[in-house]
Amino acid sequence: MIVRWVKLRFRKSEIPSFLENFEGIKEKIRHFEGCQFLELLQDLEDPTIFFTHSHWESQTALENYRNSDFFKEVWTETKQKFSHNPEAWSSTSLEKLDV
Repeated sequence: MIVRWVKLRFRKSEIPSFLENFEGIKEKIRHFEGCQFLELLQDLEDPTIFFTHSHWESQTALENYRNSDFFKEVWTETKQKFSHNPEAWSSTSLEKLDV
């Protein structure tokens, strides 16, 4: 499993628009082939910082998503709202403990 974190920093004025857009696309992202989990988080200290946290069945599934027309459309819309360049990390899940 691939775990993907993306840090997004928005101009404050763009946050409502981003959240509205995310509301409309989150189910499409979550149900994209190979996506097993999707979460949106907001930083406690800086409300202009958001993270997407997603799980993908493989690197290929993540790359298929990133190369899709759907992603390109979403990214084109979203990146216009940034105040800083995004940061992204992909990792392999080694161990998961459930409570």
